[in-house]
Amino acid sequence: GSVGLDVATAISFTLLDQKPQKVPTRIRGPLIINGQLHGALLIGRSSSSIKGLNIIPGLIDADFTGIVQLILQVFPPLQILEGSKVAQLVPLNQLTCDITPATSRTRDDRGFASTGPAAMLTMSMNRRP
Repeated sequence: GSVGLDVATAISFTLLDQKPQKVPTRIRGPLIINGQLHGALLIGRSSSSIKGLNIIPGLIDADFTGIVQLILQVFPPLQILEGSKVAQLVPLNQLTCDITPATSRTRDDRGFASTGPAAMLTMSMNRRP
């Protein structure tokens, strides 16, 4: 069978520029499959890519509780109708459930928010590889 599950848009919309846009789906976390919490990788379908619709891949944590949203980027204009299957959800087993986190954190339903500081590498332009 297929590895990915089709993901459809929850609304109709038109993208008029190349700026990435968040678009809701009809999927709400947490993702429970056979009674187990799962994370997931959200990726584009090849049929979407060939039409110029890029789905920016995302990781959905097993403890995420909000509405799953797609991040889309296109070569505009492009109209997408509600219910269009534009992405795939690839479920991932929660392999880190037995690992004690270094710090406790609580998840919410906001999405697209970090639960800690970001690590950024900077390099002088004259020292780059």
